[in-house]
Amino acid sequence: MSLLLRTYRLLTRVLEPLAPHVLAYRARKGKEDPARIEERLGHAAAGRPAGALVWMHAISVGESLSLLPVIALLAERRPDLSVLVTTGTLTSARMMAQRLPKGVIHQYAPVDAPGAVSGFLDHWRPSLGLFVESELWPNLILEAQARGIPLMLASARITEHSAEGWKKRPAAARRLLDAFASILPQDDASAARIADLGGRTDGRVNLKLVRAPLPFDRKAFDRLSEAIGDRPVVVLASTHEGEEAALVQRLQALDPLPFLIVVPRHPERAGTIEADMAALGLTVAVRSRGEMPGADTDVYLADTLNEMGLFLRLAEVVVLGGAFGPLIGRAPVGGHNPLEPARLARATLTGPDMSNWSIAGTMAEAGGLEILTDLSRLAPRVAALLADPDQARQLGRQAEQAAAGADGGLEVLWQAMAPLLPPAGGRR
Repeated sequence: MSLLLRTYRLLTRVLEPLAPHVLAYRARKGKEDPARIEERLGHAAAGRPAGALVWMHAISVGESLSLLPVIALLAERRPDLSVLVTTGTLTSARMMAQRLPKGVIHQYAPVDAPGAVSGFLDHWRPSLGLFVESELWPNLILEAQARGIPLMLASARITEHSAEGWKKRPAAARRLLDAFASILPQDDASAARIADLGGRTDGRVNLKLVRAPLPFDRKAFDRLSEAIGDRPVVVLASTHEGEEAALVQRLQALDPLPFLIVVPRHPERAGTIEADMAALGLTVAVRSRGEMPGADTDVYLADTLNEMGLFLRLAEVVVLGGAFGPLIGRAPVGGHNPLEPARLARATLTGPDMSNWSIAGTMAEAGGLEILTDLSRLAPRVAALLADPDQARQLGRQAEQAAAGADGGLEVLWQAMAPLLPPAGGRR
């Protein structure tokens, strides 16, 4: 083991007594669930089912949702297996509570300290661990390997910045990557970076490309449709700090103003967004308060979880957030999943920072996504699409076709996973 990893493990052991205090502080700041802090310390809140158990780990919302097709695949091909999902954020936990199939267990991931990790593994005794994207927590990975738990890293993504950081610690990087029995990068760039760090890679898997259209509540759709009436709808989806005000301010140039639905990436920002909209002179209805839009409502603030499928279905045009940072002087986010509106055949505009989504370039080339490099183009393009429904529908159809052609490699994942699973009926 490298000196760096030995030092890390020693420091985390020494500092672990501080973990409850740090977590309590984070809970007071709204960054941890105070009722579930014990899970973060390695104490399970649920019993372990008998038999083999597959443990899947993701950190945040997008990565967590990408596990749903894998869970469905396991239910189909290995119904004898139990599934445990761990996540690291409040938002992802709330989303999983709504989206996980019956019988799948959710727990918060333990902090990466020796005692918490040991407690977690002692209780759950996984037969296989599947990590998603770039979750390289040394104690968790090395302790699982030491116990003989086969590990996979699927849909692995290593940014250029992360790769440069790991290159300064080559022995540590190689040791962690060697702990995985199979590494499945989500794209060629990540595969090359992993190889440069000494990791062995298998086929390509991008779990974020493997999804059905987002679900929705039909009754909620009918109620909102009736409340909105015949006003054209523009949805600002997965927006980040600064984007809502910047985008809406541009759209105020439209006369009449379309009905705007703002779906922030982080719903806890709703108070700030509402204040920003009021400062622009707009009337706001807030979904989390049970408010319905009226004839005078300009903006519907959709500050709830797991309803994106509902709001996208209401849209004539979607403006996809997380991509406008370079245009408004904000830090880059990397964009959000353009396949979600595409699978619903929605005309979609986004900003230039789609660095986390290589599929965006393919979709733009196919005419299924418009990438705006100048905010001055936003209002004219929205106006043109609202004025010409045939053009909007054509853009949506091209988006849908591009989404249909996206293959996330779920079968590739299964072929790598199956040999690592215990035999059917086994108790490992």
